[in-house]
Amino acid sequence: MLTCDHPVPPDRYNDRVEEHLRVTGFYHASQIGVVQCQKALVNALIERWHPDTHTFHLSIGECTVTLEDVALILDLPTDGLPVAGMTMSSFEALKAECLHQFGVASRVHWKYLPLLRDFSNIEQYNWGSACLAHLYRGLCRASRFNCKEINGPLILLLGWAWIRLPYLSPLPREPRSFSLVNRWRNWERGDRRYRYMNLAHFRKAFDELQEGYFVWVAYAVDRVDPNIIPAEIYMQSVVWSATVSLVSFECIEWHATDRYRRQFSFVQGVPHQERNLDKAHGEFLTSPKNLNWATTPSHSIWVMHWTNRYNYVLSELPMPSQHSLKTYMYWYRSKFGDRLNLSNLVGEDNDEGNQDMDEGNQDMDEDSQDADDDNEKQEP
Repeated sequence: MLTCDHPVPPDRYNDRVEEHLRVTGFYHASQIGVVQCQKALVNALIERWHPDTHTFHLSIGECTVTLEDVALILDLPTDGLPVAGMTMSSFEALKAECLHQFGVASRVHWKYLPLLRDFSNIEQYNWGSACLAHLYRGLCRASRFNCKEINGPLILLLGWAWIRLPYLSPLPREPRSFSLVNRWRNWERGDRRYRYMNLAHFRKAFDELQEGYFVWVAYAVDRVDPNIIPAEIYMQSVVWSATVSLVSFECIEWHATDRYRRQFSFVQGVPHQERNLDKAHGEFLTSPKNLNWATTPSHSIWVMHWTNRYNYVLSELPMPSQHSLKTYMYWYRSKFGDRLNLSNLVGEDNDEGNQDMDEGNQDMDEDSQDADDDNEKQEP
């Protein structure tokens, strides 16, 4: 059974720190509180993930987390320079860099340190794309049969699932919060029943999913109050539908928007062939390397692809809309139909799996109590 962690409660900042965070574009993300993980839902989504297409395969078609979701759920910048460049190979140099920037040892991954030297330039980088790349990478690794854990921004995955599949979400405690994932901050306090839903429950729900239960256009004014969303977020919306590479140093993934056009209010047709990322998709940074990831041969083509992102923004298909979706669904079910009903393939959860989930939920209870205590201490 896969395991995952949830983030710690947000810090209370003084005015000067808040000003710096707003300059970097990280302020709203820094205010995201404790959002408890629902491990069974995460496992059910991993079962539906296809690394070749970078999409979830459901009975209604393909869908996934997009740059639009990153912007609305986490409020990270989704346009700008690719998060790439030189990484250092000396641990001593990295330690010195960290102490210089933060004054203490930092939890920030060492590869990002060169991009954080100048606070005034931090916002020019596409941190949202980097975040999404690492979520895709985590899902690709976790979908392997021999993998028992997942890393990456799971809070983004959970927020996406609860917004797109509201009938499978816990009760929101703060429905007018922004970033949108804060709707479910400390959800376990008001919906303790939800944490004990198991993998079989979510697996069956995905098997039986019908059109109308998945929210293709999730951020329309009839679903999200536009008054709670900062207007500047939409200044970067032009790239949300771009079919492009996602870049974070060694981590290269593919934003295959032509496979889920309905999430951008376009008609869905048969998509292009799956994009082969070749060696870049298997690269892992396990130790410091003295390497410029923006120019190394295996990655430079994908960095350049992002640089030309405006050329790959979706547009409407030049064909009758009443036939496109029908053609797509026929193609989709012909190609992937034997893997859409997983309850029949894997059967009911075994005793060991249920035991793991129960233990995980007990851990969640303890973590939740700790988080409650921390929040109570922070409240004025």
